[in-house]
Amino acid sequence: MKQGQFEQLYQPLWQLLETQIIELEKADGRLKGNELATFASRYRRLCHFHALAKDRHYSSHLVDKLGDLVVRGHQQLYRRKQPFFQQFISFIVAGFPRLVREQQAYIWWATALLYVPGLLVYLAILWQPDLVYTITAPEQVSSFEEMYDPHNRTVGAARASDTNVEMFGFYIRNNIGVSFQTFASGILFGVGTIFFLVYNGLSMGAVAGHLTNAQFTETFFTFVVGHGSFELTAICIAGAAGLKLGYALLAPGNISRTESLKRASAIAIKLVYGVIIMLVIAAFIEAFWSSNNILMPWQKYLVGGFLWALVIGYLVFSGRGLRGERGQG
Repeated sequence: MKQGQFEQLYQPLWQLLETQIIELEKADGRLKGNELATFASRYRRLCHFHALAKDRHYSSHLVDKLGDLVVRGHQQLYRRKQPFFQQFISFIVAGFPRLVREQQAYIWWATALLYVPGLLVYLAILWQPDLVYTITAPEQVSSFEEMYDPHNRTVGAARASDTNVEMFGFYIRNNIGVSFQTFASGILFGVGTIFFLVYNGLSMGAVAGHLTNAQFTETFFTFVVGHGSFELTAICIAGAAGLKLGYALLAPGNISRTESLKRASAIAIKLVYGVIIMLVIAAFIEAFWSSNNILMPWQKYLVGGFLWALVIGYLVFSGRGLRGERGQG
C-alpha cells in the first residue's frame, strides 16, 4: 500500500486519537466515560500503524508523527487508569456485547453445534423413546424424572443441597466448570470444544425429549425457561471462545502459531469474563426463581420470554451508540 493510500485510509483514526490526547494533556482535561473506554483500543491500533509505517519505509515525517503520538498516548494511557468499577461497568454495558458482535461468526458456529444436535435427538426420542438410554445412563434418567416430578414440593427437589443459597453456589460451580471445559478444550485445535458443545446439546435434547414423553413438560420447561437464556447463551459464547483458539492454531496465517494463539487468547479471555458474569446471573435465577412452583406456568413463561428478549437485545444492541464501534473498520 502506498503512503498516500495509507494516510487516506487511517488518518481519521489517529487524528481522533490525537484530539483525545490533547484533551487529556490539559490540566483540567476530561473525557466522557465512553471515550475513555475506547482510548486503549485506538491506541493499540496507533501502535500497529506506527509499526507498519516503519516497516514500509514511509516518510520520516509520518513515522516521527506517529511515533510522537505513540509516546504521548502511552503516557496518558498509564497515567489515567479508569477506576476498576468504571472499567467493569464499561465492559458490561459496551465492551462485552461489542466483542460478541465482532466474533459473531464463532458465536453462530457454537450455537449450531449446541442446538442442532439437541433438536435432532429431541425429535428422535419423541419418535423412539428408548433412544434416550443410548445417550443418558438409566440412573440419570431416573434422577431427572424424580427432579421434575409434578408432585414435588419444589421443582428440582432432588437437588444436591437443601437451601437456595447452597444451590446458588452449586450452580455457579457447575455451570462455570462446564463452560470453562468447553472453552479451554479449544486448545486441542478446536476438537475439544466441538465435542463438548455437541455432547451438551445431545444431553440437553435427550433429557427434554424423555421428560416430554413422560408428560413432565410443564415442570421441566417452566424450570429451564428463566435461567436458560443466560446459561445456554453463555455456553455458546464460551464455545465461540474455544473455537477461536482452535482456529488460531489451525490457520495462523503469516505469523507463528504461538503468536496467533496469543492474539486469539487476548480476545477469547475477554469473552470468558462476560460468560462468567452471565453464569452468575443464571445461577441466581435458577436457585431463587426457577425452582419456585408457587407461580402459575404462564407467569414463568412470560418472565422467561422477557429474559430471552433481554439477553438477545443486550448482545445485539448494547454499546452500538459508542463511537468506538463505529470508528473501527
